[in-house]
Amino acid sequence: MSEMSDSTRVPRPGKPTIRTRRVAAAAVCAAASCALLLTGCGDNGGQQSAPRTEVPASPAGATTNGLTEDQRERKALIPADKTGYRKAASTAVDEVPDGTATKTELKRNNDDKPVWRATVAAKDGTQHKVDIDATNGKVVSSRTDADQDDDDKRDLAQQVAQAKISSQKAVDTATGRTKGTVTSVELDDTDDGTPIWSVDVVTTDDWNKTTYDVDATNGKVVRKHVDRD
Repeated sequence: MSEMSDSTRVPRPGKPTIRTRRVAAAAVCAAASCALLLTGCGDNGGQQSAPRTEVPASPAGATTNGLTEDQRERKALIPADKTGYRKAASTAVDEVPDGTATKTELKRNNDDKPVWRATVAAKDGTQHKVDIDATNGKVVSSRTDADQDDDDKRDLAQQVAQAKISSQKAVDTATGRTKGTVTSVELDDTDDGTPIWSVDVVTTDDWNKTTYDVDATNGKVVRKHVDRD
């Protein structure tokens, strides 16, 4: 009878073949390699390297102490204002005879100081820029807008003439619906050309900003938007 090769020989019970031993050895080597990869190499005194922890980046709009970035800015800015919208607007209009304040906004200037930045339109539509120190109510600067052309002046004069409701009346309407601090009032218009007063009111319990668009021809609220960011 001819001798059988290793590949065809029937293994004895309980005794592994050469192929089985080779596969087992390969498995041991693979396991050892994986262990080396997991524990890592290097001159660290034989100690296992600490696992690396990935810290995810803060998502957009993340809060700090429960407040967003915009809310924190409002919380820091509004208490620093000692003038208030009504006095600031009145002071700005005093700089332009028979003028109308078309925008008055509480901001920080380039020196990070709180100011009321106002735009006042003269009768002919010429814009004047007036900055008022929010801490003492004094005029910081007053100048004519040099970027206007005749068409700009005419359009602004027409817009002011169409506004039958004053900005103060629009503010009363907005604060009558939401109690808070007025931080901005601006004469704007809708897509169909209707003039509106856009009034921002900040509630100081949560530092949210509510914007009311008030029809400047009849005093009705046409839009309300709450900014919780």
